[in-house]
Amino acid sequence: MTREITAEQATAAVAEHGEGPVWDASRGVLASVDMLRGDLLTVDLLRDGAELAEVRRRHVGDVLAALRPRARGGWVVALERGFGLLDEPGSSGDGAARPLGELWSDQGVRMNDGGCDPTGGFWCGSMAYDSTPGRGSLYRLAPDGSVATMLTGVTVSNGLCWAPDGSRAYYVDSGTGGIDVLTVDLAAPAVTSRDRFVDVEGGTPDGLTVDADGGIWVALWGGSAVHRYTPDGELDAVVRVPTTHPTACAFAGPELDELWITTSATGAGGQDGRAGALYRCVPGVRGLEPLPFRG
Repeated sequence: MTREITAEQATAAVAEHGEGPVWDASRGVLASVDMLRGDLLTVDLLRDGAELAEVRRRHVGDVLAALRPRARGGWVVALERGFGLLDEPGSSGDGAARPLGELWSDQGVRMNDGGCDPTGGFWCGSMAYDSTPGRGSLYRLAPDGSVATMLTGVTVSNGLCWAPDGSRAYYVDSGTGGIDVLTVDLAAPAVTSRDRFVDVEGGTPDGLTVDADGGIWVALWGGSAVHRYTPDGELDAVVRVPTTHPTACAFAGPELDELWITTSATGAGGQDGRAGALYRCVPGVRGLEPLPFRG
């Protein structure tokens, strides 16, 4: 039987296009991005707060597509057309990110979403601003700073997260309407196989995360929901989100037992105080500690 869960609004409507939530235990914060404004948003989950949590905003660049904690401190980030590094507030790099160079010159294509692998590389994929099919790719920034192209011909590169044992990655190209499973040779590095894991119904698959039991949680753009699939591909939980465009989800908090969901006000039919807020629920399973970038 499919469980029904309702997410509660946890913040005010703070983002034009919220994306990429990630827990950082070292800071005790849930971080996410207001992508097209180029802002890093953080919520301190270790503080007692009001009914709606306070969100801190830090401007990073023209576009801040995705980020993950860096093992040596700070963040690795995806900017509009490449990767970058972001220092802790108050350090020498406070403010803008330090770009690591553009990967392409086409101004009609930008980075979108990603995550780290078990060996410390940061993956992020691209998409055309107008979502033209096949114009995106999936890239990997290695800890030594080199960049490899892992997939080409992608339409809207979105969620990417590894199974608990690190044997495979779940990946969304939203243009395909489903979730794929990637087998990866991290020593090469190379994607050695890509197979369909599940076709998603009820909305467009967007960002995703994996829990400690191997369940896959995916946000449904246009579907007002997050779906959980078992490792066998069975839908076993639906989180209802009271706004149209959930974008991504992540487990957070000291016990990794809260599922946080970012949303977008882009194309959401106007502001009602809900689109662009962060939402949360306690779904009864725990998440995995996010994998850091080791460069």
